[in-house]
This record gives sequence, C-alpha cells and structure tokens, in this order.
Amino acid sequence: MHGLNVDRFIGRREGDWRELDELLRAGADGRLGRRARRDAATILRLGALYRGAAADLALARRGFPGDPVVMRLESLVARARQAVYAEEPRRESLRTFFARTYWVRVRERPAPLLLAAVLLLGPALLAGAWALNDTGAAIGLVPGEFRQAVEPVGDTGMTAAQTAGFSGAVMTNNIQVTFLSFAAGILLGLGTAAVVAYNGAILGAVAGGAIANGNGAEFAEFVTAHGVIELSCIVVAAAAGMRMGFGLVAPGPRTRALALVEEARSAIVIVLGTVPWVILAGIIEGFVTRAGFGLVPGIVLGVSVGALFWGLVLIRGRPARPAAAPLPAPFTAAPAPSR
Repeated sequence: MHGLNVDRFIGRREGDWRELDELLRAGADGRLGRRARRDAATILRLGALYRGAAADLALARRGFPGDPVVMRLESLVARARQAVYAEEPRRESLRTFFARTYWVRVRERPAPLLLAAVLLLGPALLAGAWALNDTGAAIGLVPGEFRQAVEPVGDTGMTAAQTAGFSGAVMTNNIQVTFLSFAAGILLGLGTAAVVAYNGAILGAVAGGAIANGNGAEFAEFVTAHGVIELSCIVVAAAAGMRMGFGLVAPGPRTRALALVEEARSAIVIVLGTVPWVILAGIIEGFVTRAGFGLVPGIVLGVSVGALFWGLVLIRGRPARPAAAPLPAPFTAAPAPSR
C-alpha cells in the first residue's frame, strides 16, 4: 500500500467495478441470463470481476479504513457473490443485528463519533465554567423545566418533588435530542452540530449552576445513573446524522444521491440499534433514579452501563479480518445431446 492513495486506487480499478456493476444490473432485469446462454465467456468474466472486486475490498479495508470506497466495494462484492453463486438473500436475524451489526456500524466511522462527542462536551465544559463564575447570567440559558436545579433553595437542597420532576425532564429532553440530532443531519450535518452543541451548553449551564447553588450532589444523584447512557446515545445518534451530512458534502467517488442513500441506510441501522439503550435509560430513570438509592450507587450504575456500551463498541464493533474470496465454481458447458 505504500505510495498508493485512495484516488489512484480508484482510478486504476474503477473500470472493472463499473463493468461488474453493469453485468449485475443486466442480470437483475434478465438480460444477463439470455446473454449467458449464448456466451459462456460472460459467466467467466463475471467470476473474474467478482474475484478482482473481492481482492480490492480486502485491499481497501486494510489501506483505507473508513473511506467511502470500502462501503461501495462491500455492496458491490455482496451483490456479485449472490449472482455468481446464485444464492438466495438471507435475512439477518435480530440476534446477529444486536450482537454484531449494530456495533460494527457505530465503530466503523470514528471521525463523526469523535466530532459529536466534542460538540457535546466542549460547550458543556465552557458553559459549566461560565455558570460557576457567573451563575446569574448563565441561568438565562437554562430552560424553565431545569431551573429548579440551578436556583438557590437553602441548605436542604432540592425537594423530593423537585428532584423527581427534574430527572424526568432531563430524560425526556435527552430522548428528544437523541432523535432530533439524527434527523437534523440531513441539513448537511450543520443541523446536527447545532442541536448537539446547544444541548451541551444547556447541560453545562445546569451542572455549573447546580454546583454553584449547592445542588451539585442532588444533580449528580438524579442524573448520573441514567445520564451517562443517554449522553452516549446522543453522541451515537448525532454521529449517524453527521454521516448523512458528510455524504452530501463530501460524497467521494459516489454521486451525492448515492452517497446520501448509502449513508442514510447505515444511519438508520445505528438509530434502530440505539433505541433499546434509550429504553434502558428510561427504565433506570424510572426504577433506580427515582428510588433514591444515593449518589455513589447512582454513579457506579451510570458509569458501569456506559462502560458496557462503549466496551461493546470497541469489542463487538471490531472489523472482521478480510477473508480470501472463494473461487466461483468453474464454468462447464452442458453436454452435447446424444444423437
């Protein structure tokens, strides 16, 4: 791979990929079958192009991980394999989806994940520092449903009713932000960035204001248990939204329409796989947070669930080693009819 960049790689091999795609499209509408009966060389050419594309896929995975050309080749090779071996498409089981596919999709594009985390946590840290230094001004950024956490309430801290209402409001807001951050990705990714950064700033302002006004322990107790996984879901959904935006802004060798379709498919897979974790956060908030088990158990539970989620991303999302593509069965002409 030394000295070979992705543009040169695509330039050298794209002709064969297009020829393979044309053969597969011909097969989809029946033209390939009629031609193949007349010309056995078509079948042999299909097998050769398939083997070449499979080798290109292995090369691209190793040399250009994360580049759109990898996804393009994955789709092409999967279609070609089905055509060469006349396989019926197999539906993925839910077990496989949640045990493997979801985690691979989350991990395969680390750049959007990192950007989403920075857009969430960066404004949160800045707004938190602002609230600690100038609580009165920072409170103006905080929506009404979160005000009870940042307003002085004396030595007793927030009441039980206030903490229950506050934690419920945080959970509802975070669920809304999770799905909005994904949907806003269609606006070239800028919508996602704005949603995530704004809500990060609110989070920081609420945390800083709560600490400044003596409500820091209550804030941590009623947010940490379910908040860690909720924020993780926001980051993952935001990364999915940004993938759609990146597909429109920088489609690479694909057309913008094709890039949007391909990235949207992966993004929807990510969002669907994130839904159970959003539900888990709601269960924790309803049955653990509101039960008032205390600050330390809440922190331990929240960090443990968050560590489980990201541990699965790292372990289950690890890309499989590319296996050598098996050779297609050799073409054999039908025996001549006996006279």
